[in-house]
Amino acid sequence: MHAAVVHSFATPPRYDTVDTPRPEGEHQVLVDVLAAGLHPRVRSTADGTHYTSDGALPLIPGIDAVGRTPDGGLLYFVAPDGAPGTMAEQAVVDRRRAVALPPGTDPIAVAAAMNPAMSSWVALRRRVTLPSDARVLVLGATGSAGRLAVQIAKHLGAAHVVAAGRDPERLALLPDLGADETVSLAAAPDQVAADLARTAADADVVIDYVWGPVAEQAMPALLTARPDRAKTLAWIQIGSMVGTELTLPSAYLRAADLRIMGSGQGSVSTAGILAELPSLAERITSGAFAVDPLTVPLSEVEKAWGAPTAPGQRIVLTPGA
Repeated sequence: MHAAVVHSFATPPRYDTVDTPRPEGEHQVLVDVLAAGLHPRVRSTADGTHYTSDGALPLIPGIDAVGRTPDGGLLYFVAPDGAPGTMAEQAVVDRRRAVALPPGTDPIAVAAAMNPAMSSWVALRRRVTLPSDARVLVLGATGSAGRLAVQIAKHLGAAHVVAAGRDPERLALLPDLGADETVSLAAAPDQVAADLARTAADADVVIDYVWGPVAEQAMPALLTARPDRAKTLAWIQIGSMVGTELTLPSAYLRAADLRIMGSGQGSVSTAGILAELPSLAERITSGAFAVDPLTVPLSEVEKAWGAPTAPGQRIVLTPGA
């Protein structure tokens, strides 16, 4: 079969020929892959920088997809641990890591949205208990996952959502998707700090896709302006688009109820993540969230790896095209 294959962490995957995988065990089935999303998590696996990478090559990238079973059913599935990735004409599915999709579901939309939506969906349902009057700050809201996080926070009942991001064009679109206020992270540092203090000092939850210098700047801005420092601020670290490290003075942890946690593989159990898939898949297939896929045939995977995207777009590779 054909697949995207990573031969070097320094170059994009190539369209290549590999052996077709075989199901093993009662829970596995071979499916025809219809659509697989090109997510940041996939890119970091393909360049060897993800924290789960073992450095082994060659590899087939892709962590999830929508596939068709031999009996014609549609499944959204997450690749089993240690198995070849999903960017291939066919893939082995463990049904315990899959969700059946109703007939007529758009596989492209589901492949585009499930992974980026899952990051904030799982964080807000598994890492914290979101109060009905919650105030949420999304750092990195102009990325695909951040854009969905704004929508998901509102969908799950947040009363007030502040969206902070660097891209002005994408930031301008977020009020129509549920953002009550927006903050530009491209402004001068003092201005960013002042804007965050003004709009989000009373936040209950921060969904952080950026980390690094931005988070290092945002924490003191929020904590020093906080009207009630004993009110818990749950800082959920999901991505590191700006940096992987920051300096955190110990005084911040004593002077306010700041609770820093991560949300991802390891901090949430596999069973916990899988338990959230059906309800999230239902929301996506019902059209609850705005999704804008950019479809590219799998045969053009090298071109897709560097292709520009419009605001809110997610590249989806289609092996059957």
